Amino acid sequence: MNLSRRGLLQKGAGAVTLAAVAGCLSEPNSTNAEGGYAAFFPLWDWSRQVSGNEIAIENAIGTGQMGHGWEPPSDLQRDIAESEVFVYLDTEQFAWAQEFARTFEQEYDHMTVIDCMDGLENHLLGTENDTDVDSEPSDHDFDPETLEITNATLYDYRTGEEVGSWHNGHWHGGVPDVPLDDEVAITAVVEDSEGRVLPLGSDEQFQFAAAFANGEDDGLEIESRGDHVVFSGTDTTQVAVALELVANGDVVWETNEKPTTVTVVEELEETDAPENADPHVWIDPVIAQDIVETIAEGLAEADPDNTETYEENAANYITDLEAVDEQFHELVETADRTVAVFAGHDSYQYIERRYGFELHTPAGISPDDVQSSEDITEMISLVEEHDIDTILYDPFETQDPGEDVPDMVDVLLDETDATDSAPLTPLEGNTEEWDEAGYGWVEQMESVNIPSLRRALGAE
Repeated sequence: MNLSRRGLLQKGAGAVTLAAVAGCLSEPNSTNAEGGYAAFFPLWDWSRQVSGNEIAIENAIGTGQMGHGWEPPSDLQRDIAESEVFVYLDTEQFAWAQEFARTFEQEYDHMTVIDCMDGLENHLLGTENDTDVDSEPSDHDFDPETLEITNATLYDYRTGEEVGSWHNGHWHGGVPDVPLDDEVAITAVVEDSEGRVLPLGSDEQFQFAAAFANGEDDGLEIESRGDHVVFSGTDTTQVAVALELVANGDVVWETNEKPTTVTVVEELEETDAPENADPHVWIDPVIAQDIVETIAEGLAEADPDNTETYEENAANYITDLEAVDEQFHELVETADRTVAVFAGHDSYQYIERRYGFELHTPAGISPDDVQSSEDITEMISLVEEHDIDTILYDPFETQDPGEDVPDMVDVLLDETDATDSAPLTPLEGNTEEWDEAGYGWVEQMESVNIPSLRRALGAE
C-alpha cells in the first residue's frame, strides 16, 4: 500500500518556470518604490512585527498555502521589484526566492534584499544526523554500586557530531566553546568495562549530568536534562566542569579528578553550513530571535531614519519568542513521554533537538514524499510501543487545512488504540480560520502547536 502525502494538492498559484520570468522585467519606477515583500508566512509575520507602521510588508504566498514547493505567479517578480525590501531564505527549498533575490541584488539599487539565513551557519542541522550517538543501550541489568566506566564519548546534542571523549581518566576534546547569551547542549554514549552502553534519560536507570568542579559558576549555567546537558553562557569565562552519571539521585560516576574546561566566548568563529542543511530554521524560537535581529538590521539599512524603531520593535518581539521557548521547556519537563508520532514531513528536528523529544515521521523533509507499507507498519508499531493516544498531523498536507486529516491519520486510528488526532503546523502558512483570528507565528505556536504537543506527549 502506498499513500500519497499530498494527493492532488496544488503547490501554488502559478506553474510558471523561473526561466520564463527571469529577464522579462521592465525597469521598475524606483522613485515610487514603497513597502516590501516577504517570501512566506513566518518571514512576513516577523517583518511586520519589526516594521510596525513604517514599512508595509506583504506576504508573497496567499493564505491557505504553504511555502514549501510553492511556485510564483508570473507578475510577482515585477511587483516585488517595485518595492523597497525583499525578505527571504537563501536555500534551494525556496528556489524561486533565491532567483528573485539574485536578480534584485544585481539589477535594482533601490531595493534592500534581506537573507534570513545570513549568520545561521553555526545553528544549521544536516538532514542526515545519524551517528554513534544513536547507539542502542544494552539491556544489561547494571549495578550502580559496582559500575566501572571506561569510556564516555561526547556529542553535540543538536548535530550529532562527536566533540570529545573521556577514556580511563584522559580527555580528548571536550565541551565546545559556549557563545555568550546562547547555549550548547551535549549528550554522551557511556560504556562500562565490558563495552556495554548505559541507558541515559530522565526515565532511564542513569541520568547524564554535569557540575562545576571547583564551585565556580560565574558566567556559565548548567542544566542537566537526563540524556543531555545544556551549558548557557551569561558572561565570558573559563571554568572546570565535571561530567557525572546519576542513579537514584546519587552520583555514581564523575570526572571531578580530571574535569574538562568549558569556555564562554563573545561569539563563535563562523563555520561552514552542513551539506544538505535542513531549511526549517523558522520552527525554532531561539533561532527565530537571530532572524528577527537580521530583519531589523535589514530594515534599518533600507530606512535609516527609523533604525531605533526597528531595534525597539525587534527587542519587544524577541521577548515573545523567549516566552515560547520557555513554554517548550515547561512542556517537556511535565511530559509523560518523549516520543510522538507525526503524519507529515520531517520539518521539526530543530525543536526536537533543542528540547529533547522525538517526532517519528514516515518520510523525509519533503512534503511530496510517498509513504510505503513499511513506513505505515513502523508507525503502527511505534504507536503501540509507546502507548500513544494522539496522532499529530500537518493541516497543510490535506485538501482542506481547516477540516481534513491526512490518510495516514485514519490508518493509524483504525489500526491502533490511538483515539484522536491534533494538528501540528510547520508555520509555513496560515489557514483562513487562523488568519481571521489574527494568528501570527507566536499565536500558531501557543494556540496550535504547544497544545497539540502537550496532548501527544502526555503533558496535559
